[in-house]
Amino acid sequence: TKESVKRLKGLNKVKLVDAGFIWTEPHSKQLKVKVTVQDEVLNGAILQQSCVVDYTVVYNMCGECIRANANPDQWVASVQVRQKVSHKRTFLFLEQLILKHGADKHTINVKDNADGLDFFFKSKSHALSFVDFLTQVAPVKQGKDSKELVSHDEHTSNYRYKFTFYCEIAHPCKDDLVVFDRRQSRALGGFGPLALVTRVSNNLLFTDPSSLRQVWLDATQYWRSPIAVIQDSKQLVEYLVLDIECVRGDYGRPIANGPYVLADAEVVKVSEFGHTDGTMHVRTLLGSVLKPGDTALGYDLQSANYNTAEVDSYGGSIDLPDVVLVRKSYAEKRRRRKNRARPWQLKQLGNKGQMDTDEDAHGDGAEGAKNKSKSSRRQGAAEAAMEEQRQRDMERFMEELEEDPELRSRINLYRRSEGHAGGASGAGGAVDDDDYDDESDGDGVPEVPLEELLDSLTALNVSDASGGGGGPAPSGAGPGDMDM
Repeated sequence: TKESVKRLKGLNKVKLVDAGFIWTEPHSKQLKVKVTVQDEVLNGAILQQSCVVDYTVVYNMCGECIRANANPDQWVASVQVRQKVSHKRTFLFLEQLILKHGADKHTINVKDNADGLDFFFKSKSHALSFVDFLTQVAPVKQGKDSKELVSHDEHTSNYRYKFTFYCEIAHPCKDDLVVFDRRQSRALGGFGPLALVTRVSNNLLFTDPSSLRQVWLDATQYWRSPIAVIQDSKQLVEYLVLDIECVRGDYGRPIANGPYVLADAEVVKVSEFGHTDGTMHVRTLLGSVLKPGDTALGYDLQSANYNTAEVDSYGGSIDLPDVVLVRKSYAEKRRRRKNRARPWQLKQLGNKGQMDTDEDAHGDGAEGAKNKSKSSRRQGAAEAAMEEQRQRDMERFMEELEEDPELRSRINLYRRSEGHAGGASGAGGAVDDDDYDDESDGDGVPEVPLEELLDSLTALNVSDASGGGGGPAPSGAGPGDMDM
């Protein structure tokens, strides 16, 4: 072959005329090649000579295989990414951004942790490049770096270290309700005090639900004076919209800011509808999507208890609304379609490991076996609870992708292959395009248009994480945005 001939030294000084294999045993690691060369000698005379070249076959592993079989203790640098919240939707989206922009190409291992993920690298420079990527897609605060001496050679003064970099993602996530203290509100021109987190990238966007005013804060501004979260998405309550009317400003036009339209609504808790007269009047930013009879998710501030210094800083002058509506709810419609598989899927990190646990059984004999059994049961229950929570987070994350076209534009969605078409719903066979027509259903549940899907990448470890039909960053602009 051309590659084997190129390995011969001095071949560039003569003219190669012919080359061919000489038969050897089929399983032999010795290859014989007969090479015929020509060269000009005295007075234009041409000398031709043939010789036999012996090759020895030596098997080598590629770099990826070496990393796959490497001992995890061989890592040189690690990046610990943490966010102190009760869900992992942030890291689900971060995972998709990492895959889309190829930020995982130098990772040798990824481990789950209770509060985040740990990424391991073979060199310090690769870890620093990954930290730089994180600062471009999330409001990250880099903590104090640490290094641990692994070994050293006294004769050559060579030292080998392990480096650890800590990155913390800001607490506020999309749809969280935050409160600005008096000092922060004054610094922002009287913004707030209540605001919804409507977008999270390397900056945070806060929207006042009663006026549609918006404020951007970058990571430096946020970490200089963190904003308190008083309600998160786990505390959302379902409300029934009885009546809604847009608030109009100059020339009778509705007051709007981007996708949001200010409106006055009359709502009641779904759990209290028909039992008590719990009707409440609320001003909301969902005037463009809500209509009478719809259900919406919101925060019940009337019965909420929060003891925060930010609220106390206003004394008795702060006037909080009874309800803050956050988004339209499609829960009931999705429940009716729970057996319908999504025709799209997401790719996952291929080398993600399990979370480390510190519950080791100690002792010998019967007592040690008893402790080990208890530890195994506790560990199994903890892993089952974590997996259940992860499935809920994945379901909600995929619902957000269906509801937000701008969010979908920042990651890659893949068309489901025939072998994975059943999904979690258990349906077999491929999903036909005609079966996935959002206009034919008429139930108004958002779905991902088929034209937004990329071809299925079956060979690239695509996850089957679409679940049942109803329920669970920036395109062309680099990795600069991320909604969490």
